[in-house]
Amino acid sequence: MSAPDRPGRPQLFSPLARALLDRFNEAVILFDPEGRMVYTNGGGQDLLETITGGGELDTRTLLPRLGRMGGRVERLVVGDLTLGHAVYVPGARAAERLDTREREAIVGTLHATGWRLTETARRLGISRTTLWRRLRDWGIESPNDSERV
Repeated sequence: MSAPDRPGRPQLFSPLARALLDRFNEAVILFDPEGRMVYTNGGGQDLLETITGGGELDTRTLLPRLGRMGGRVERLVVGDLTLGHAVYVPGARAAERLDTREREAIVGTLHATGWRLTETARRLGISRTTLWRRLRDWGIESPNDSERV
């Protein structure tokens, strides 16, 4: 979501700034000086969807509500010019790394197959060698103490 260009007003933020804000783990919602929402990152969109249930959004009541939810409200100022407000709501979207998801998928599938490596690799669509290397790198051993996976 971006703000329309207005004569005499600087652009609120660049594509570079948007790309940076999109990477935040917390919800980020930006408002212009008149209190209209002008940008949300993915976490902000998820949060707004939860708050409104997909219905209408009243931005006049949104800023105080986000503050009551633990949001940090900061006024955005450059020199004497107020650009608006930014709201940061922690924990709106948990950071998740690809290697964490891969490990969870492998271990979950191992449990589901009774630690049968060939069946686990087949279900995951990887080679048995790749599976064995991942387990070795992570230090994961078979539940049978005498047998290393």
